[in-house]
Amino acid sequence: MAMENTQNQLPMKVDVKIGSIRPEGSIKAIASVNLNGCFAIRYVKVVDSSKGLFVAMPSYKAGNGEYKDICFPVTKEFREQLNQAVIGAYNQALAQSQNAAPHHEEAPKQNAGMQMGGM
Repeated sequence: MAMENTQNQLPMKVDVKIGSIRPEGSIKAIASVNLNGCFAIRYVKVVDSSKGLFVAMPSYKAGNGEYKDICFPVTKEFREQLNQAVIGAYNQALAQSQNAAPHHEEAPKQNAGMQMGGM
């Protein structure tokens, strides 16, 4: 158990790649997250709600109809770090796709595909 306490205090490097941006519907983007270069999480969603953007972890539908997260941050501090990293990457990818849009209609699709290609 002592090792768990040590691990919780180590800084976590969070790399986020936005795989696709969806202008329609409540799911605005799908992302992949890499933690400390050694653990990957795919199908992390950026969702728009009445309270603004939030990060939804991969989940499954339980027998009672509720959705349960498959993996999730354990501490409040890491949840905040993860949320900021994912939403920050989404905002950056969105700005890049909007800047590219006037030059060529298919630029955002190509950019999104190239970002996902390295995964």
